[in-house]
Amino acid sequence: MATQTRDELVNKKCLPCEGGVEPCSLDEANGQLGQLDGWRLTHDGQRIRKDWRVKNFMAGIDFFNRCAEVAEADGHHPDLHIEGYRNVSVELWTHAIGGLSENDFIVAAKIDQLPIELKED
Repeated sequence: MATQTRDELVNKKCLPCEGGVEPCSLDEANGQLGQLDGWRLTHDGQRIRKDWRVKNFMAGIDFFNRCAEVAEADGHHPDLHIEGYRNVSVELWTHAIGGLSENDFIVAAKIDQLPIELKED
């Protein structure tokens, strides 16, 4: 997978993945993460994750609803986590291949464009 800009990713649509393809290598994943703010590798490089601290619980739920719309439109669904009522996280990986595919970076780039009410420190 060649590294793509955030705009290139946003303008793509996820392709169905039923397995049979190799996950991205660590080098490919790290290269692509250089184009996305705040995302990091987890689970030995098999997933990407981003964390936010939102204004309050409902701001987190509103954000997750927008994430769900993006995910459903692309047919690629993240894990959504909320802890301590305002710490939210999104985790992406391609379940069918047990690792990362281009789809994960496409959805991450689209999620980064969503409005979110962050906690003011």
